[in-house]
Amino acid sequence: MLNVDICGIKLKNPVIAASGTFGFGGEYNEIYDVSKLGGISTKGLTLNLKEGNDGTRVYETRGGMLNSVGLQNPGVDNFIKNELPKMRKLGTAIIANLGGGSIDDYLLGIEKLNPTDVEMIELNISCPNVKHGGMAFGIKSEVAYEIVKEVREICKKPLMVKLSPNAEDIVDMAYNCCRAGADALSLVNTFKGMAIDIRQKKPVFNNITAGLSGPAIKPIALRMVYEVCKAVDIPVVGMGGISSWKDAVEFIMAGAHAIQVGTANFVKPDICLDIINGLDAYVKNEGINSLDEIRGII
Repeated sequence: MLNVDICGIKLKNPVIAASGTFGFGGEYNEIYDVSKLGGISTKGLTLNLKEGNDGTRVYETRGGMLNSVGLQNPGVDNFIKNELPKMRKLGTAIIANLGGGSIDDYLLGIEKLNPTDVEMIELNISCPNVKHGGMAFGIKSEVAYEIVKEVREICKKPLMVKLSPNAEDIVDMAYNCCRAGADALSLVNTFKGMAIDIRQKKPVFNNITAGLSGPAIKPIALRMVYEVCKAVDIPVVGMGGISSWKDAVEFIMAGAHAIQVGTANFVKPDICLDIINGLDAYVKNEGINSLDEIRGII
């Protein structure tokens, strides 16, 4: 009853562990059987190894969390050689999350991932475009269109594009990514926020701003997912503050095919299992035979 199909990829349920909050799954598998998940989106990968940002990386705020990790990761080649074989043993769908500082970075990363057995690629366009002053690829629709179009031309996997809520117009952004060839969309990534240390009298983060996630962003994320689902005809994976099965149902009713759980994993490491069990009980109690019956019902 909970199984879903996204771009031909069959998931046992709609619950996916979000990128950057679940590593490569191994540590969580020591806590519970992660084969029960619909899928895992990998830690954000870049072409080469990244050490991440200096200074404070994670900071708790009311109803959420700010992070400035800086995409610390082992690089695509290291992932393929050392992490992917271990992930394959986890028994769930693998979505490779890929970022980059230039179009060439993305294209080279795609070429390396094409021959692998990951089920899907999630293109993170929230990364700063180093050739254009550091503005993220996912802010202006025309820039996002160009990168998605070029990636689509060489990508041999189903391509899901992860949208930033900081885009100038999230619906226009979604439409243009769809027009450029995206097979699916995921949203939302973190909101731009900041925190100030009033004792030190300076910003908490070295980069001043950081990404806000957690329950505080859920109502806005839900609204954006709803608007995007009405505007495009490709599958949408919703995320942003989901921390219970009820939250998951809301996103599905707003039109999402599946959901990703991020910050809640830090609060309760087996929260995804709670959400799956809660969804299962809900559909049985409501007499729902398929999530299609409630998807987009709003």
